[in-house]
Amino acid sequence: MAKAAKTAIKKDQKAAADAKNWTKVIKTVRSPKSGAYTFKESIVHKDNIKEFLAK
Repeated sequence: MAKAAKTAIKKDQKAAADAKNWTKVIKTVRSPKSGAYTFKESIVHKDNIKEFLAK
């Protein structure tokens, strides 16, 4: 059984390498009604982080 698990890991190395290009971004947003802060969480590609934060 251990051999089967190792084989599965070797096949998914490309997917694991691609997963490193994604980042979880947390942005604080102030509510216009109450003035309280809320948080927006999103998983964004590393090339689009500045665009997400600029919105």
